[in-house]
Amino acid sequence: MANTASARKRIRQIERRTERNQARRSRMRTFIKKVETAISSGDKDAAATALRAAQPEMQRAATRSIAHKNTIARKLSRLSARIKALAKA
Repeated sequence: MANTASARKRIRQIERRTERNQARRSRMRTFIKKVETAISSGDKDAAATALRAAQPEMQRAATRSIAHKNTIARKLSRLSARIKALAKA
């Protein structure tokens, strides 16, 4: 357990930040799942719309260091490639 006042304050800050980050990560994952379900249903327009909604949320997570920026870039790239493949199929 923390012995100093500054250590106790850091614990309080970490708890608040952890709660906030978990909510943001969960929100990002929900947006990604919406894109995934639209892709699996085969509806290209719905998938593209869902990706447009998910993109800023994912970028925000990268900005706030909830996920690494390269991870977000990779996920966005793969999702958009899958949506693009729907048109050819």
